[in-house]
Amino acid sequence: MRRRRFLAATGTAATFGLSGCLAELGRIYTSNEPPVLSNRPDEPYIPTHVEGMKMVGTADAGDYRVGVFYGYPHRFWVMDDEDGDFGTNLTRPARSDDVHLMATVWDPETGVVVPDTGLSVELFQDGSLVGEEVIYSMLSQQMGFHYGANFGLDGDGTYEIRVSVGAATLNLFGELDGKFQSAAAARLDFEFSARDRNDIPFTRLDDKKGDRGAAKPMQMEMTPLGRAPASLPGDALGSGVASDLRLVGTAISDSRFGDDTYLAVSAQTPYNKLVVPRTGLSATVSGGGHVRFDGRLDPGLDPELGFHYGATVPELSPEDDIELSVDVPPQVARHEGYETAFLEFDTTTLS
Repeated sequence: MRRRRFLAATGTAATFGLSGCLAELGRIYTSNEPPVLSNRPDEPYIPTHVEGMKMVGTADAGDYRVGVFYGYPHRFWVMDDEDGDFGTNLTRPARSDDVHLMATVWDPETGVVVPDTGLSVELFQDGSLVGEEVIYSMLSQQMGFHYGANFGLDGDGTYEIRVSVGAATLNLFGELDGKFQSAAAARLDFEFSARDRNDIPFTRLDDKKGDRGAAKPMQMEMTPLGRAPASLPGDALGSGVASDLRLVGTAISDSRFGDDTYLAVSAQTPYNKLVVPRTGLSATVSGGGHVRFDGRLDPGLDPELGFHYGATVPELSPEDDIELSVDVPPQVARHEGYETAFLEFDTTTLS
């Protein structure tokens, strides 16, 4: 992903008085984040701390609805591909950063979160551009899939946020078919004060940090969380695990997927069943002495399945052998606890 950042001349909150003290206090939370663990496991783990967030608001952008939030500026890891060897690189907040700005995009009719749209944010104050970014696709234990980046502001005051959302690069089914075909934009007003930001909870997890597991997702009141359905429609094909990525399969015969049976695979985090997009996934389906399918599973969005990967397979049945391969690990930035996971994969068989 190409990442752009244009920051106007940076100002901090007032250098003197209470406002300046609060602004500095906010930076203490993040610049003195607990150190990155030296013995991190190669799997999801309990992070060193969890943080709350504040809601900016929601707005419609064409067929989409967009929710915007903010929290303390904090570190995250971005994907890196060096000579075909995938890994993650740490990105730390700059001293000029004041917030970590986050956005979620969903379909307002069905409540299904829409990944793979691409999203950019512009921040204005009194008509002047303060910051602009094509912000990262991210995966966190508390928010699931979202978009986010650290931003610097020009002190307390009212800001205008302009969120631009691209067309969805997904196969769309059912009520979603025909939606999200065009880029769209939304505008929200953002009232920022260092005092409000510094009221956001910040909790260390010293007793559990580094243990295998995951922090609990936030309780989202105004926006949906990108969680896989409790049960998938169709005929269950079993599940498998690849590098702690949970892969759950189902076979669906329904006209919205075409004339043949549809093989759908839900890629989920292992503890909270959060959907994992931007992954290259392929399948080999064998049965009756021959291979029925051998190829890529394309990302799709359906009101009942949610986000998934799928392809039509003639005469697919629950008795078939289905082998799944992760060809490209999830191309999303990661919050702490996921940065060492979902990177190297063995093939797995649904059972």
